[in-house]
Amino acid sequence: MKLKEFLVGVLTGVAAGIVVNEAIHRIDKNVAADSVLNNVKDAFKKEGPIDGSWIVMKTEPFSNDVITMDVYRGGISRIKNGEVEQFEFAADAATGTVVELSKA
Repeated sequence: MKLKEFLVGVLTGVAAGIVVNEAIHRIDKNVAADSVLNNVKDAFKKEGPIDGSWIVMKTEPFSNDVITMDVYRGGISRIKNGEVEQFEFAADAATGTVVELSKA
């Protein structure tokens, strides 16, 4: 084997490694926003039918005094006892766990 062929093989391997590394880092590690909304809706449906729902597809930073994370913001509305109830939530983008829920 000639030195030139060996170096071509090494450089090809290094280039392939760089490409694979970049591809791995570009993969979105967040749960899909639609999936988060469906999970929240399923939880609310256990108490009764829902009237409407929404979610912002782009994450935003969220912080309480202890932790900081990226979250999806969304909301649910339902009719209970003839009156509309509206709730807003923040869900951890990495796990889909609701970290904040408030009645609007």
